[in-house]
Amino acid sequence: MISANHLKEFAYFKGFSDPELEKLAAVATEETYDAGTQIYKTGDPARCLYLIQEGKVILVMDSYLGSHKPPMQVTVDVVTQGESMGWSAVVEPYIYTLGALCIDRAKAIALDAPGLRRLMDEDACLGYRIMKATAQIIANRLTHTRIILVGERGLSTLTEY
Repeated sequence: MISANHLKEFAYFKGFSDPELEKLAAVATEETYDAGTQIYKTGDPARCLYLIQEGKVILVMDSYLGSHKPPMQVTVDVVTQGESMGWSAVVEPYIYTLGALCIDRAKAIALDAPGLRRLMDEDACLGYRIMKATAQIIANRLTHTRIILVGERGLSTLTEY
């Protein structure tokens, strides 16, 4: 079982009260993945919000550069100790928008998506805090994606000559 004190170690839960963390700990479990494990793929139902305790996970998307070229897998972000991923667990339609692939052995706290959403529905303040933390993750990922997109478009322009 995950303790509320353990959740305090994650930036995602900065500003959460002890009673709120106790509620969240009740829907959390620990999971371990070997290097090379695909935790989830783009389009999978979002079953958990993940907090990485150790290891590295890359968040990837397929980029299509033309009809006669195979898709290229682009790394959008690298998630490491203390960071979170899987925000789709709390945002409709609850489908992962990126894939998550372990590049090291990884240990994570997984917060059950249905349990998390139930807590958000029951406690509006807790729901607000979760959505605020989630919005910050989405904003950061969007920034990383924009940087990659600009670089990719520049590369594709260079390779057309």
